[in-house]
Order: sequence, then C-alpha cells, then structure tokens
Amino acid sequence: MGWPTVNLGDVSDLQNGFAFKSKSFKDSGTPVLRISNIQGEEVSDNRPVYVDENDYSENLSKYYVNQGDLLIAMSGGTTGKIGFLRTGTRYLLNQRVGLFRPTKKLDKQYLFYFLLTKSEESLKISAGSAQPNLSTKQIKGFQIPLPPVEEQKRIVAILDEVFIGIDTVIANAEKNLANARELFESYLSNLFNEKHEKWEVYELGDLCDFLNGFAFKSKDTVETSNVQLIRMGNLYQNNLDLDRKPAFYPETFADEFERYRLNEGDLIISLTGTVDKEDYGYTVEIPRTDRVLLLNQRIAKFVNIDTSLIGKSFLLFVLRSRFFLDALYASARGVRQANLSTVAMKKMTVSLPSISEQQQIVKNLSQLQNDIQRLQAIYQEKLNSLKELKQSLLQKAFSGELTAEGDKLMGEAVA
Repeated sequence: MGWPTVNLGDVSDLQNGFAFKSKSFKDSGTPVLRISNIQGEEVSDNRPVYVDENDYSENLSKYYVNQGDLLIAMSGGTTGKIGFLRTGTRYLLNQRVGLFRPTKKLDKQYLFYFLLTKSEESLKISAGSAQPNLSTKQIKGFQIPLPPVEEQKRIVAILDEVFIGIDTVIANAEKNLANARELFESYLSNLFNEKHEKWEVYELGDLCDFLNGFAFKSKDTVETSNVQLIRMGNLYQNNLDLDRKPAFYPETFADEFERYRLNEGDLIISLTGTVDKEDYGYTVEIPRTDRVLLLNQRIAKFVNIDTSLIGKSFLLFVLRSRFFLDALYASARGVRQANLSTVAMKKMTVSLPSISEQQQIVKNLSQLQNDIQRLQAIYQEKLNSLKELKQSLLQKAFSGELTAEGDKLMGEAVA
C-alpha cells in the first residue's frame, strides 16, 4: 500500500486531565468527565459530578472538553475504551482520561476507527498490576498507518456506511435477544400473577427451611485445591459460575465443614446486594461437579423441602418469578447494602397447585425455556459474528485492503 507508519504521538497530542478532588464535587457547576463516562465509542452522562471553577486558582480552560472531542480511558476496568463527546455540554477533563488533539495530518474519525483496533493491545499493555493503566507515552507510541488525509477520509466514508448497516443488524439481533429473554419471564410472571381458585396458599416457611452459610475466613484461603467456597459473585444472574473469582480452601475443610457442603440438586440463594439494584436474590441449582463446594455467609440453602407439597423444580421457577422477586426485594433491609432475611422470607406466601399439576407446569416451562435458550444461542452467535466482522473490516482498512475492495466489503457486511 506504500503508506508510512508513524508513532501516534507524531500526529496527535494527548491532553491529560486535571486531578480534581472528590471532596470538591458539588451538585451543580461545570460537569467533570471521568473514566466512568467512557463506556465505549461514545461518552455517556453517567452519574454526573460538578465543580465550581472559582474554587481553583489554576486556569482550567485547557481542560475543557467540547462536542466532537475524542477521549480514551487510561485506568481501571475500561482501560483503552474510547469515545466521542456527542452532546453540546462542555465538560472539564478529569485525571486518567486522555483527550486527543490530532494535527492536520490526521483525520479524527480515522483516528477513532484506528483506536478501535487497539483495544486488545491496550489491555495487554496495561496488564500486570492491580489496576490496569495506560500511560501517555504508551498511547503515543502506538504505530499508526498514515495515508494522505483525503485517503483517510475515503476510508472513513466506507467504514461509516458499512458500520451503519452492521449496527442496524446488531441492534435488531440485540432486540430479538432481549425479546427472547422477556418472553419466558412474561410467561412465568403471568402464570404466578393469575388467580387460580384451586391453588392453595402457603407461607414459604411451611414448604421449606433454610441453612445460612458459614463465615469462612479469607486468611484460610489457598492458591488451589478441590474445595471451593461458593460466594455471592458465583451466583451471578441465576447462573453458577465457578470460574468467577474462585476462592479455594484446604482439602481438610471438606470434612471439617461437612454441614456446609453443597450437593448436586441443592438450591441456594444470594441474600445481599445493592439498594435499588436487583443484583441479589439469585437462585441456582447446584450442578454435578467434581469439586467440593462450601456455602459462604450471606447465601442460604433451601433445606427440608416438603416434596408432598412442592416439587424442587417447581420451587425453582417460583423463586425466579417476577411475582416472587417483587415481594422479595420489598422485604430487603439496609441503607446502601440490601439484605434479605431468611426469617422474613419464611413469611412470604406462595400459591401452589397439586403436585401432578406442578409436574405438568414444570414440563411445559422447561420445554419453553429450552426453545428460548436455542433462540438466544442463535442470536448471540449472530452478534458475535457481526462484532468479529467489524474488527475484520477495521483490520483490512488499516492494512490498505479497502483501497481496492471497498465496495465488495460493503456488500459482504450488510448481506
């Protein structure tokens, strides 16, 4: 292609933010643009904070962020994320957020598309510390192919058009994925919201009891073993994820804490989360596993389930229904941290059909759930393919392949 490759710092400056102190934040004034505002490709007005510029002796004008500015997160979990400020609101740039100031040799939108190809590299560069960090030097050291500005604009025009088509398909796939999830939840909610004359009403405490987890000490953890502690983070969104920040304990704990061992088929529920967020009350059924699993504090196990009144599979559907969850969240206590009480949960009421009807309902719900999960897998695969296609097109753009194949790639993308 014959394009020169230069250091990004040769064709763009990077403005670093000011170290505003959180204690100086106010309820009004000039909004501060922080790392949390950069969510990917655009800047969001996420939990805005403000400062009074009159409180500072420094001239803060060089930290102004205006509409159309391109920014990058330089620390934390979103390191390497980039975004344009699309709104007309003027912000002040906070520390660990970088603002690109390209020269006339570099089109800003071309730079944006180039930086989308650097997300994985940014994470690799910033890895190896407790908190990922990118330095100004590292960012300026990115190698960027530099065709003439007119060619940059031509590449941008092609990518803009192609990505509009791809993003439309992605939006439709995401909508279909959300609709698939909502379909099952709606069916489940309607089932338990309807009044059933022949269903009997019970308190949850009439149907089962609870075993609360043990307060295992973090100082007792080991690097690896076959004994794993099940913590609230492992119950994320009603899925048991054993690889999500696993915590292991000595093999001797398997017998020492046998009372808190979990077995295949056990039902457990997380009891603590965040006020005004539904990040708790997750219920999972323990699957078959070779690991010894132990029950941590603030997770409860359902025990002594009266199977003459309620089947375990039916109970699981009840616990995940909107009808039950609304009552569950309403019972939570706490100012910032929401806490559920198993004592209060025992007082919650549940309407039940006969065991034979429960079995038929479970059969129907399981079939519907399987069908929806197949749909979700199809939509998720399509989403993954579309996102991979975007990355493939970006790689081709910066290797010069759009020069000769632009029209062909556009057709492939929206097909």
